[in-house]
Amino acid sequence: MDSELRDQIKRAVKRHALINAVKHESEPNVGAIMGPLMQDHPKFREHGDEIPQIAGPIVSDIAGMSHEERREQLADLDSEALADIEASDEQDEHPLPELPNVDQYDEVRMRCAPNPNGPWHLGHARMPAVIGTYKQRYDGWFCVRFDDTDPETKRPDLDAYDAILDDVSYLGFDPNAVYKASDRLELYYDYARELIEKGGAYTCSCPADEFSQLKNNGKPCPHRDKPVETVEHEFEQMISGEYDSGEMVLRIKTDIKHKNPALRDWVGFRMIDTPHPRDDAAEYRCWPMLDFQSGIDDHEIGITHIIRGIDLQDSAKRQRFVYDYFDWEYPEVVHWGHVQIDGYDVPMSTSSIAEMINNGELDGWDDPRAPTLASLRRRGIKGDAIVDAMVELGTSTSNVDLSMSSVYSANRERIDKEADRYFFVRNPTSIPLTGDTPSTASPPLHPDYPDRGSRSIPITDAVLIEPDDMPEPDTRVWLKGLGCVRYDGDQFVTTGDDISAVREEDVPVIHWVPDDDSINMRCRTPSGDVQGYAEPAVSDLLPDTIIQFERVGFVRIDQQDQDPIAYFAHQ
Repeated sequence: MDSELRDQIKRAVKRHALINAVKHESEPNVGAIMGPLMQDHPKFREHGDEIPQIAGPIVSDIAGMSHEERREQLADLDSEALADIEASDEQDEHPLPELPNVDQYDEVRMRCAPNPNGPWHLGHARMPAVIGTYKQRYDGWFCVRFDDTDPETKRPDLDAYDAILDDVSYLGFDPNAVYKASDRLELYYDYARELIEKGGAYTCSCPADEFSQLKNNGKPCPHRDKPVETVEHEFEQMISGEYDSGEMVLRIKTDIKHKNPALRDWVGFRMIDTPHPRDDAAEYRCWPMLDFQSGIDDHEIGITHIIRGIDLQDSAKRQRFVYDYFDWEYPEVVHWGHVQIDGYDVPMSTSSIAEMINNGELDGWDDPRAPTLASLRRRGIKGDAIVDAMVELGTSTSNVDLSMSSVYSANRERIDKEADRYFFVRNPTSIPLTGDTPSTASPPLHPDYPDRGSRSIPITDAVLIEPDDMPEPDTRVWLKGLGCVRYDGDQFVTTGDDISAVREEDVPVIHWVPDDDSINMRCRTPSGDVQGYAEPAVSDLLPDTIIQFERVGFVRIDQQDQDPIAYFAHQ
């Protein structure tokens, strides 16, 4: 790294550390600024292993300042950033906008309505994150309602029901109620019968292409004016399963000349020959379409506010026809744009992920390469870090981008203080070590919390280092926690230099493990598995422990049996 780049990094670190300290009125730490720093300066990313060493002294200096001193320095360095922080402090403390017309309701009632056709990917987390946050804000109510009335094209996965509820809990929320739409078929039938009596629905046996042509031309199909008694009889035959798939549907009568053809006499019920995978629902063959089922349920459950994608605007318009027939008040609706998430090569699609698992391209839903909540959970990402990142996106109708660095930054703030430090060397090179060395090295468990003590690393005749840290002959490196050594072309020889070699002479600091006694460990990452060696003390850690492998990143210990495994979270 040249001196000009080092100076740029120092200036950027100082700015981000001051922003962090002033914004949160607390001492900054290196981990908390790494995400925003890398996001603002992509060219720094290739030096990610070196930046913490550069940032440490700067962050320590700022940590020693008073809040007013930090504020003054930020005003000199970036007055606009200070103004933004102060303006934010004056705004509503809630990150989300007010829901519309909340004063008109005794209780804000919302629903999270997943299709249980597989475990959740990261994009699914936005809905429970936002409605759960609104529930807390308004002391409201929310349910999880499984919209599982399509046993064919979006066939439910029996394991997904519990998996989704586990994901909601992982995100930090406890629904007030849980429903399965497939348990409520008789309710939908009753409302359909009442709608038929009102003249608001009719049975139709037109081939799909034929009806589509009529609809697009604004012409009614020949079945539209059937007698109510005929419609009632044919609908009961649908319920009894006397028609094959595609032979008969029940249409909601709307406006056949409506300016939007998608709203013209839409299908409310259809026949499906494929049995539902749930035993309690397997006997049914007449199934409601989502717009009918969801509209009925929202009224029955008393939903006051619906949040849905802007691409579903037609759903609200279709459902309003049903609500008008029954003289119901339609819930408040907030439409939001699509969220695009970076950082993954695997598609953000339940069906695509399932196909890759079936093909052996992924190990399972919690494979670290998969953009799923199960994967993030196994990697050690806290659920509330995901919630914070999702809530920050707001509810704009515009499409929004979620950078995984935002999730990682939020997670880092939660785990950095608690995560003890250890060494892990990837794809190591062994270098003999000679000279005046102690029998053990004793680096601290956490450099910011010396009261936690240190760990003991035995010194052996050789050390393992990463190939990228291999020095040129006749140059020095600082073995972190041990001291300064010179590489003579064949071995490391201790020099006796003190820490000024690092601070004043820019001797690089590298991590290491002893060649003997280290643990052969596999680290599973979103880019693939990495084999390496961890220092001996790692073997004493319990599974599910979150630690930081210094200069590598935060990991979650997954297992310690014959094949020790850690899952990589982020830097």
